[in-house]
Amino acid sequence: MTTRHPAAFHRRLRLAVVIAGASLALGACNQTGRSDITGTLPPTDYRLRHPIVVQESIRNSEIFVGSARGGLTAAQRTDVAALGEAWLAEGTGAIIAEVPVGTPNARAAQESLREVQTLLGNVGVPPRGITVRQYHPEDQRLFATIRLKYPRIVADAGPCGTWPEDLGPSINNKSYLNNKPYFNLGCANQHNLAVMTANPTDLVQPRAEGQVYAARRSFMIDKYRQGQATTTTYTDADKNKISSVGQ
Repeated sequence: MTTRHPAAFHRRLRLAVVIAGASLALGACNQTGRSDITGTLPPTDYRLRHPIVVQESIRNSEIFVGSARGGLTAAQRTDVAALGEAWLAEGTGAIIAEVPVGTPNARAAQESLREVQTLLGNVGVPPRGITVRQYHPEDQRLFATIRLKYPRIVADAGPCGTWPEDLGPSINNKSYLNNKPYFNLGCANQHNLAVMTANPTDLVQPRAEGQVYAARRSFMIDKYRQGQATTTTYTDADKNKISSVGQ
């Protein structure tokens, strides 16, 4: 029968603890290195590769005024009124009207500016919502216009058209060899979705519920209490079949 010496047993135990700690430390370093490497790789999901970003942008509109004309055309008046209505719906700052000075059409531009301010006021833009500035054209060869601009919130994705690799089979095409989507895939869809979004904040959070149509709700509840059908009744004119439309 053999007996173990307590001192030798404790030395072996400490050595085992030191080896286990070193192994864990090396494993943690290895895992950290792997996460750094994978973090630098481009994502394969088109929503992560081409994300839709909600940001602030400037809407610009230019009005061409000749040196011998002191008013706006019918088309220009329509454009100014449309810009004012759009500002009421999406503007996040004042409308800035930049008028040229020191140009052949400077006087005509000043006269047209008063008409611009009147048109914007007619659609509901308050006087404090318009800021007038003067500018000197950097290039005298370019036509000096009345510049209207204001900030707004927009959704944007892109830019598209980035092709870092070939689409076809190639030894340098890592996406093709690894059966992964090419880099530009999905960029056009993301860009079109961002442009078509009427309210960019809908991409971030849902809208709050508005007020209900109380008159319609009371009418339907009364019909339910009286035992009548609450469904919508359509006329016979709305029940045509495709085969009988041309008869």
